[in-house]
Amino acid sequence: MLALLIALMLMSIALAGALDVWSLERQREQERQLLFVGDQYRLAILRYYRAGRVLPASIDDLLDDTRFPTHLHHLRHAYPDPATGKNDWVFMRQGDRFFGIYSSSTDAPIKLAGFPLRYEDFENQKTYGGWRFFYLPPAVRNNYTNNGALTAPPKPETTFNPMNSTLPSFNARSVGGLR
Repeated sequence: MLALLIALMLMSIALAGALDVWSLERQREQERQLLFVGDQYRLAILRYYRAGRVLPASIDDLLDDTRFPTHLHHLRHAYPDPATGKNDWVFMRQGDRFFGIYSSSTDAPIKLAGFPLRYEDFENQKTYGGWRFFYLPPAVRNNYTNNGALTAPPKPETTFNPMNSTLPSFNARSVGGLR
């Protein structure tokens, strides 16, 4: 009888540990999904802007861009916020248009470092709401004042300048087979 109680106690401890690991892995997966979905929205806003030089007014504009004879679809579907499971994104607005989104979740993220360069501002954020996915066009970027909507000013886009780049020199022998 005592052996059965001890075995039951050990199984309970093991099960509790497994649930903690499962919960942690589930949250990590939600974070990966949030990074993916947020980037999809950022890219859709960028494509929408580049197509007509105006920011979208709603997510519907990203789903079905009717500004042209051939409708464009910058976003496959309205992704729910992985952190909340709902379509309750908070919009980063410029007038009646929006240039970004972020999660309404106040939960603390597990991931605090190791983000891609584009999202280095996500490091050490206290909540998922600090992970802000946006595209600021140059005209808006120059006129936009940081009134708390952004955690940090956006990084300028890098462009290739052929005058400042160095390319390796090749001779016929190094290319192989050419004489």
